[in-house]
Amino acid sequence: MPPKPKFTREEIVAAALKLVSEKGMSALTSRDLGISLGSSARPIFTVFHSMQEVQEAVMLAAMERFEAYAHKAANLGPVFKQVGMQMILFAKAEPKLYQLIFMSSISEAQTFDDIYARLGSVADECLEVLQKDYDLSKDNAKTLFEHVWIHTFGIGALCATGMCDFSHEQIAEMLTQDFTAMMMLMKSGKSNRPAM
Repeated sequence: MPPKPKFTREEIVAAALKLVSEKGMSALTSRDLGISLGSSARPIFTVFHSMQEVQEAVMLAAMERFEAYAHKAANLGPVFKQVGMQMILFAKAEPKLYQLIFMSSISEAQTFDDIYARLGSVADECLEVLQKDYDLSKDNAKTLFEHVWIHTFGIGALCATGMCDFSHEQIAEMLTQDFTAMMMLMKSGKSNRPAM
């Protein structure tokens, strides 16, 4: 009969997520996670088969934390702008998790569709809002989402890496300007990407 686990899966993931949130994914070793749990590394492997499995669980937990952050926008308006605000505020509050989710795990993406597929329910909900609130076709909503997301991602990356520390007001203004410019472009019928 296998030994009873000393820690639950949830306890291990919570400790691992805290460690990654504070020090980054490179700090997630079996030794350091054991220390965070006040134990040796051995109890981790009564629940998980490998550290890669722990890393995958941490990635899911980090994404859940981001989605909870993004879903706060549902109670604010305008919803699409507030999702962008929440993404950047997440970058400021949880820079290591932002880097994990958006700056490392997606680094092998070849197209924006690859990124979109990894954004989970937040991306689908944004498309629905854009179609409903701004009377856009699905294609136009996706083009708008892609452009604004890339801009928002860049602001978040600047904050998460400590290169910039924009105020709430500055972030709101940057997102408003970008969204307004893109909507004007959509309405002009010239939303196709210009040749570079």
